[in-house]
Amino acid sequence: MTEAILLVGGLGTRLRPLTVNTPKPMVRAAGVPFLAHQIARLAGAGVRHIVLATCYLAEVFEPYFGDGSAFGVHLQYAVEHEALGTGGAIRHAARRLISAPEEPVLVCNGDILTGLDARALINRHREREADVTLHLARVDDPRAFGLVPTDADGCVLAFTEKPQTPEEIVTDQINAGSYVFRRSVIDHIPAGRAVSVERETFPGLLSAGAYLHGMVEDSYWLDLGRPEAFVQASADLVRGVIHSPAVPGVRGESLVLPGAKVAADAWLAEGTVVGAGVRVGSGAVVHGSVLHDGATVGAGAYVRKSLVGAGARIGRRSVLHGSVIGDGAHVGAHNELRNGTRVWCEAVLPDRAVRFSSLAGEGLTEQ
Repeated sequence: MTEAILLVGGLGTRLRPLTVNTPKPMVRAAGVPFLAHQIARLAGAGVRHIVLATCYLAEVFEPYFGDGSAFGVHLQYAVEHEALGTGGAIRHAARRLISAPEEPVLVCNGDILTGLDARALINRHREREADVTLHLARVDDPRAFGLVPTDADGCVLAFTEKPQTPEEIVTDQINAGSYVFRRSVIDHIPAGRAVSVERETFPGLLSAGAYLHGMVEDSYWLDLGRPEAFVQASADLVRGVIHSPAVPGVRGESLVLPGAKVAADAWLAEGTVVGAGVRVGSGAVVHGSVLHDGATVGAGAYVRKSLVGAGARIGRRSVLHGSVIGDGAHVGAHNELRNGTRVWCEAVLPDRAVRFSSLAGEGLTEQ
């Protein structure tokens, strides 16, 4: 049986306020919690046993996913009562594994959307008889990621986390957040304390002479940590740029879930998602955005590349561009919010309160 650990315990601070009430992997993308896409893709790759390493708002996962049978997998939950970091989370979750010491275990970060062929990664790990095999992706600007240079055979040479100087940028290959561990290697990660797999585990293994292999695959890859990336990922799933069997509908320019009401002259495009119970008013334009369940967009409003939380209300003729509106917030009529504006959960912006700003008032936003 192929097993996997999904690391889904992070705070999701870069997506706040949407993650105030919902852990990042449970924020909906293309109509379902993002984690559903990851589980469905792993099931399609032949993974049958998945351990979810949870921490922040851990109680919300099991009521939705249960034992995983609806996805064709067996799910178990490893709850951290305090954050253990990526390496500590892997070690903690390993108690639920049943693999033999030499068997491969797939480990994936819970905030990455990727077209990675997981079977190919596992097969490469077996062929090379590696201790750990890492999925590596090439990016134009690697400064926000961990660099992983390799030799011509894919042998990992070093790890550099988030390089700051030109001299440190020795490759465009980055740690893409998916790994295959030899099961016995996981047992050497220290237990009961916070451990960073990127800063401690991998460099330590390399120093100790372990064989770490890097497989470069140039399929779709996106880190969903930032709001603009999350919006893009959802839109790409809706439009079929990347396939997920968990998308609850036909691929196209928009996805309207049951119970939503969209005015006949409203315009939905660019992979927009309209959640259950949402109301979109006459003449409204919603492009490349996610409207979570129960939200309202008033007549003549313009919403582009934005996230609108559950139950939030956007007033008539208001403009959102690249904004995040928290659950239950109310943006009054004739406001204009751009450039990364974030309005906190349950906050209220009166009519005409903000025009072309990246702020929405003291106590209402988080930059």
